[in-house]
Amino acid sequence: MSEIDERVFGEQIADSVESFLLALRAIAREGNGAQAVSLLLLEISQVLLAGARMGAQHDFTPSEEYQPDVGPEADIDDLRLRLAEMLEGVDAYTFVFDPYVPEVVESRLSDDLASIAIDLENGLRHFRAGDVDEALWWWQFSYVNNWGNLAGAALNALLTVVAHDRFDTDFEADADVVAVADEMLGSPPTAQP
Repeated sequence: MSEIDERVFGEQIADSVESFLLALRAIAREGNGAQAVSLLLLEISQVLLAGARMGAQHDFTPSEEYQPDVGPEADIDDLRLRLAEMLEGVDAYTFVFDPYVPEVVESRLSDDLASIAIDLENGLRHFRAGDVDEALWWWQFSYVNNWGNLAGAALNALLTVVAHDRFDTDFEADADVVAVADEMLGSPPTAQP
């Protein structure tokens, strides 16, 4: 990839990252759990496309051995707390982090979304500082090592909430979880078999 192509590619990824971060903040600010599940499903899917594009590229190499300082990380505690409050009944979930070493991990959507935001925002700060090489390297590295897996797990958890809401008659799930999913999405309670 030429330097010009890398710049254009970096701009495309930066646009996707910025769009995700703006949407995530807006979703948290609105505090509407019924809309949040659907909107988060959409936003995570879109940012995962950007991540997949990063993963499909050659390994990016930063121009310096050590990451340049681009200032402090954004304070996302308020975002995380708002998401936790909004998603309260479906916030806690489990997933398998590494399917080749299948250990179940307990997590929270709010924590995972905040972690994704930190990783993406860090790359965006490098990009805005004019360091495209560092931004691309960081986004690719953090996608493969952290946020890609967390986003995939969060996507699956949110899709499960939607599935429980829409097709619950085929699921043998905990009635409390199904009731929370119904409430979050504003659906009438689903009869349990």
